[in-house]
Amino acid sequence: MSKSSGDLVDRVALVTGGGSGIGLAIGRALAAAGAHVVLLGRDAQKLERAVAEIGAETASSVAADVGEEEEVRRAVGEIESRLGRLDIGVNAAGMGSGGSILEQRREDWSATLRTNLDGAMYSVKHEAAAMVRASRGGAIVNISSIAGVLTHRFMSAYCVSKAALEMLTRCAADELGAERVRVNAVRPGLVPTGLAEPLVEHEPMREDYLARMPLRRLGRPEDVAQAVLFLVSDRSAWITGQVFGVDGGHTLRGGPNIGLLFGE
Repeated sequence: MSKSSGDLVDRVALVTGGGSGIGLAIGRALAAAGAHVVLLGRDAQKLERAVAEIGAETASSVAADVGEEEEVRRAVGEIESRLGRLDIGVNAAGMGSGGSILEQRREDWSATLRTNLDGAMYSVKHEAAAMVRASRGGAIVNISSIAGVLTHRFMSAYCVSKAALEMLTRCAADELGAERVRVNAVRPGLVPTGLAEPLVEHEPMREDYLARMPLRRLGRPEDVAQAVLFLVSDRSAWITGQVFGVDGGHTLRGGPNIGLLFGE
């Protein structure tokens, strides 16, 4: 892949959830800016395909489950051993779940928070620790969602996980600033990915989303990737603890009517 800029030359970046969707688009953008990108996910074969797409000269992978802290610790340690340091962390690993509060299953609730919140916490913790060890500072970006600030009926676990992720971002930024580690988040709207497929393919649901966007179109993974690229580069060197909406203006209005998926 040809480099579009030299913003991130000689930097090492970790992207969780990097095997597909928004995570893969972020990996492509960081590699195009000159970084060596390590894609992390649970599916080793998916990661191998993603590395081949980006190019083995600028990308590699490590298989791990972000919901298991020891696997995150191991993965970050492997990156340090192999590449010498970690400069950038982008935490895009996530999962969704649906269902009413009255019928919320404990296992669904726990699984959603395990990946979206616990996994982000473990990632931030060990990414930042590597940056502190290298005494170079660094930049971390968490991938949130408009569901972190707008209620989505029948998606309480997902909404809660993303709201908590945004507070984690602020707390981490406050604590880690003294170590020259910046922590921000990006808050995407509806982007066609595997995770969002039920929303995108349901026409009334898709139209409801579009009707709530001043810029009436679905997002692209590349839209999110470009915001992340800015936040991990030196162009944002005095920005930390912020959440950037990349949503076509959706959060200017109201949350989507997820009840359409359930015939309500």
